[in-house]
Amino acid sequence: MSESTVTMQGPVCPVPLHHHDQIVMGHGSGGRMTEELIREVFAPYFNNPALQEGNDFAQLSAPQNGSRLSVSTDSHIVFPLTFPGGDIGRLAVCGTVNDVAMAGADPVALTAGFILEEGLSIAVLSEVVKSMAASAAEAGVKIVAGDTKVVERGKADGLFINTSGFGWIPNHLQIGGQYAKPGDAVLISGSMGDHGIAVLAARGDLGFETQIQSDVAPLNHLIHNLTSAIPQVHVLRDPTRGGLATTLNEIARQSNVTITIDEGTVPIKPAVASACEMLGFDPLYVANEGKVIIILPEEYVDQALTILHDQKYGKEAVRIGSVTESARPRVLLKTRLGSNRLLDVLAGEMLPRIC
Repeated sequence: MSESTVTMQGPVCPVPLHHHDQIVMGHGSGGRMTEELIREVFAPYFNNPALQEGNDFAQLSAPQNGSRLSVSTDSHIVFPLTFPGGDIGRLAVCGTVNDVAMAGADPVALTAGFILEEGLSIAVLSEVVKSMAASAAEAGVKIVAGDTKVVERGKADGLFINTSGFGWIPNHLQIGGQYAKPGDAVLISGSMGDHGIAVLAARGDLGFETQIQSDVAPLNHLIHNLTSAIPQVHVLRDPTRGGLATTLNEIARQSNVTITIDEGTVPIKPAVASACEMLGFDPLYVANEGKVIIILPEEYVDQALTILHDQKYGKEAVRIGSVTESARPRVLLKTRLGSNRLLDVLAGEMLPRIC
């Protein structure tokens, strides 16, 4: 079995140099350049045990009774503000609900901060807020605090939204990217790349018509049902910026393991595969907003898939790989030809930008 170090990410920008004197678009990719920015600029000043875990959430323990709170925050930018299957409001609510839920937590509340550009239509803003309310109701969370700022015309893409989320972690769960173990199985709840390609289609960047819809959705109910039945789940992670390949690399490093996925088992819709082929993208690096990676012991795979298939957002769930011991953390793709290809993190920013 041969192993290649060549990755097929598609066009990225800029060429990922280790040092930059200024912020460039690649620093927002969620890939290697984002990691360097965090490590070199933020970590030296904000370093603490919660951040060191490297998850999409932080766990905070109450000294009085030992209960644990999952906390996460995210800023949401997307153009256009509305795209097939969703909008910036649904994206903001679901993105933070999902990050909180990746601890196995039950999200209960969000805050929302709005950066409004002068000239934004009140009607557009009203529709976004309405969408946020509907998404919060679907997730079963309340928006309990917020803030609004207005910037001059030309200083924003119409609207930016920041959300923070909070949820309680059941005491019997211990879930995080650092807990993947050799012998575990890797599952994914559905098809890859839908969100990224849907946003590109909304921008007119595909050059042809498509029916691809964003997968943006709240996953907390799916996760609650899964972890209630199988508390032995080790890792939950939503493959957003940087896609499946970059997210699996993060987990592999956190747990110091090798993760091998089978190319033939990764679900990708034909329309997404065609769009990626035309644009020169690898769908394993394209963003998702309503899918979850699940890593758990081998003996629970069939039970987990049965539970997922009964859920609205888990009907396409499949097993895609396994976890093994490793002298160094890495992610391998078993190709349809039977060889192994090394999947690295996203090097720069996918072009064109999708969020």
